[in-house]
Amino acid sequence: MEFFSGVLIPGFVNAHCHSELSYLRGKIERRRGFAGFADSIARVRHEATPEERLASAAYWNAKMYQEGITAVGDICNGASTFPLKQKSPVYYHNFIEYFGLQTTDFSRTDAVAAEAAQLGLPHSATPHSTYSLQDKPFREIAHRDNPLSIHFMESPGEQELFEGRGRLHARNLESGIGIDFTGYGSPASRIVASVPPDKNILLIHNTFVDEEVIDRIESHFEPGRVTWVLCPRSNDFIEGAHPPATLLHRKGVRIAIGTDSLASNETLSMPGEMKLLPEISLHDRIRWATLTGAEALGIDSWAGSFTPGKRPGAILLTGIDLGSMTLRTDAASRRIV
Repeated sequence: MEFFSGVLIPGFVNAHCHSELSYLRGKIERRRGFAGFADSIARVRHEATPEERLASAAYWNAKMYQEGITAVGDICNGASTFPLKQKSPVYYHNFIEYFGLQTTDFSRTDAVAAEAAQLGLPHSATPHSTYSLQDKPFREIAHRDNPLSIHFMESPGEQELFEGRGRLHARNLESGIGIDFTGYGSPASRIVASVPPDKNILLIHNTFVDEEVIDRIESHFEPGRVTWVLCPRSNDFIEGAHPPATLLHRKGVRIAIGTDSLASNETLSMPGEMKLLPEISLHDRIRWATLTGAEALGIDSWAGSFTPGKRPGAILLTGIDLGSMTLRTDAASRRIV
């Protein structure tokens, strides 16, 4: 018999990650806003060798497993991590991400999706966001696969772009890039007009959504189709902002938690994300970090909860004040099964 100090919970589901970018840990300056963050990524992303990139991804894959992450919704811009994922005990749903305002030939990204299919890896094609694809490819890709994972309202600049102002708008002007989708009027309107209501969709970040946007999105999609994924440490890193977790919780929508990438985070720790949501009960935070993430990825038949017939893994969550049922600053997790 073995005794543990902490709470035994099902394995975590990290609903949003970019494991390919693990090599960027510590290379991006904090709180430069989203446009500054994107510029920094473009500047440093080619500095590491392919071997260094893969070594970083492998290290953090092992670290996620040790700390109790059972499944990951992982954004893919290439196929470099696929051999690693074939052997990993972590389940990955690979979101093959399409983006590029000046791109007309997406054959390279199509090839990534084809390789995932050939290797038998769970995957689906998805638009990156409402601001990074012209109208026709966004619509085509939004109709193609299930589920979708779309970065949504991560910065104020996303709404401003549709109004012809702000830093994203200025960057496009400076680069001579025209866009053909501002007529939708807002990111939410573009989603509603372009994505079929029967699609399963993960909306990532949601830092600057309000009640009207939530209602608009939820009323368009069939019940149970939308998951609002929060990555609070990434939001703090990039914008110094905090997602409207209380509002989303009050609306009764499905919420999950992700770590985002190590370009905008120090670790891929689910307790680290949960600690930044102290306004939410620990019970609900655990649910968001396990079951609802599994539902979002369509793997709740085997992951996300201790239910007969499931195999979610078991992890020990420590650093809990059992009197107030809150997470202390030293909260951590480790895999038991």
